Amino acid sequence: MFCNAEKAWLSQKDIPFTARDVAQDPTALDELAKLEVYSTPVTLIDGEVVVGVNRKRLAELLAIDE
Repeated sequence: MFCNAEKAWLSQKDIPFTARDVAQDPTALDELAKLEVYSTPVTLIDGEVVVGVNRKRLAELLAIDE
């Protein structure tokens, strides 16, 4: 549910992204575990980890208007 909201927001802003489903991709799940993150969505922007749908932080990192 929240992942879809973030994907929709990114699409609306014309921000390209790669979606990975931790339920279907064990490698993606392992990568989250290494980050010690256990909830989704998780967005990585230039090494910065954003957990959850935090549009304000995403906009800051992407240098766009929220």
